[in-house]
Amino acid sequence: MLPALWQGALVMAQSEPGPTRNWGSPGLWLGCMLAAIGIIAGLAITDAIGKYTAMLLLLIPAGLMYPLAKSSRQKDAACGGNSAAQKRYTRRVAIFTSAYLASFALMTFLQEAGEVAYALRVVLALLPGLAILGVLWAVGRLIVEESDEFLRMLTVRQSLIATGLALSAASIWGFLQAGDIAPPVDLYWVTIIWFLGLGVGAIVNRVQFGTWGAV
Repeated sequence: MLPALWQGALVMAQSEPGPTRNWGSPGLWLGCMLAAIGIIAGLAITDAIGKYTAMLLLLIPAGLMYPLAKSSRQKDAACGGNSAAQKRYTRRVAIFTSAYLASFALMTFLQEAGEVAYALRVVLALLPGLAILGVLWAVGRLIVEESDEFLRMLTVRQSLIATGLALSAASIWGFLQAGDIAPPVDLYWVTIIWFLGLGVGAIVNRVQFGTWGAV
């Protein structure tokens, strides 16, 4: 009888779910990410830091995307926040973000090390941009693959808000620059503003529908 009791206790211990980590509030991580992007953008626009330093510092809000995604999935699990499409999206974003970090680190290291051939500079400059395109592709695939119409609608709303914010910022800054009022900025900031707009879209979703959305 004793071995049977031990066997029953072992089965119960294996079947009992372990404690899940509490990732906190998505609003906290989102606020930290937006604040970090805003501070870095302000320092870069005022020439307080160089563009390479700014791009390196952008690794901070990029890293905050992971706990933000985890906390959002944890918060919205009751309404399908852990769907297969979203798991694939998270995996794709992790892959392309890692590729971006690695390619940008390589580009910065080689350019700081000394003279780099023109062809190699072209390749090194294209790699981070292609990685960002991969992230944008992952967002598009999420919209296509998400079977929950409500979550798909939230993702589309986030994307439209992000696109409107990025295009508006680019247009306004472009006219200010044309009037010699604002300094010129690198074009990759448009994409950064687009990602910032995803955060704004998540806030709008939260206020209007009570959930942060899928992105």
